[in-house]
Amino acid sequence: MPAEVRERAGLVEGTTLVLLETPSGLVMMTRRQLRDRVRKELSGLDLVGDLLAERRAAASAEDVA
Repeated sequence: MPAEVRERAGLVEGTTLVLLETPSGLVMMTRRQLRDRVRKELSGLDLVGDLLAERRAAASAEDVA
């Protein structure tokens, strides 16, 4: 990676980078950038509520069987 790109991105020696495969290609980012991206993509979702609903539905199906 060219030095001027590293400087603009604030990357220093030892910064861990993650390579993420996306539908539009490969994206290289820091762990912090990845964390922020995942949080943004998951915001507004009720993952716990969805899991509980699935478990309740499975339990109801077992009770009927």
